[in-house]
Amino acid sequence: MTDGTGRLLAISDLHISYAENRALVERLEPESEDDWLLVAGDVAETVADIRWCLKTLAGRFAKVVWVPGNHDLWTHPSDPVTLRGVERYEHLVDLCRDLGVTTPEDPYPVWRGPGGPVAVAPLFLLYDYSFLPPGCTTRKQGLAYAYETGIVCNDEKLLHPDPYPSREAWCRVRVAETERRLSALPADLPVVLVNHYPTHRHPMDVLWYPEFAMWCGTTLTDDWHRRFPVAAMVYGHLHIPRTTHHEGVRFEEVSVGYPREWQRREEPPGTLRRIL
Repeated sequence: MTDGTGRLLAISDLHISYAENRALVERLEPESEDDWLLVAGDVAETVADIRWCLKTLAGRFAKVVWVPGNHDLWTHPSDPVTLRGVERYEHLVDLCRDLGVTTPEDPYPVWRGPGGPVAVAPLFLLYDYSFLPPGCTTRKQGLAYAYETGIVCNDEKLLHPDPYPSREAWCRVRVAETERRLSALPADLPVVLVNHYPTHRHPMDVLWYPEFAMWCGTTLTDDWHRRFPVAAMVYGHLHIPRTTHHEGVRFEEVSVGYPREWQRREEPPGTLRRIL
């Protein structure tokens, strides 16, 4: 039996260091006291801004579920919190727990409203440079091409993998642990996957700069939408909000993005995407 009220909503890439985006968050409201909100990463570059945003949203929605984006994990010069890598991530997890916000380190909650029951699985997977540009067969070739074109993600300077030797190594550990947890879910319980990056490469087909795909996910998750009973895959990062279907599974890109991007769209900025 499922309750007849509430919606499972999603948004990402709030980037509240921009005043226009911060104002959007100040206006975000649920339609029902039973609404849940999935926040698929890139809230802000500083811990203080992340805390303000998640505290604001947690005070309005019945449940807030957060996953880290690459900007959240940056050790940015403007942030007095200088933690790096795993320590920064764990600090943000502790912050979320203080606010009652669900993280990838917590038990997966079950949505029992309309469209449920469905497990909601917040993921933290990172990337491993395996989404290579056309014509490249190795990470070295891909990065050389990206530096030649000038399309290089700021992660190369600001997202540190400490204590892992590389972001790829951290990614492999995260994928293995997440795969274990997803495999332990009941086989008959559908799941909504929530990750900052898409778990399949097809959303990258519309990138203006295909070399940027290297910082957008991993081929290690290419079959997860088939292996697991996925009701929907929610992601952000690309700043191309849209719905696609791949092999019968719905992929929802829920980014707000930067003001220069969302001011050109027909849909009002900050519109919450209904997942269930």
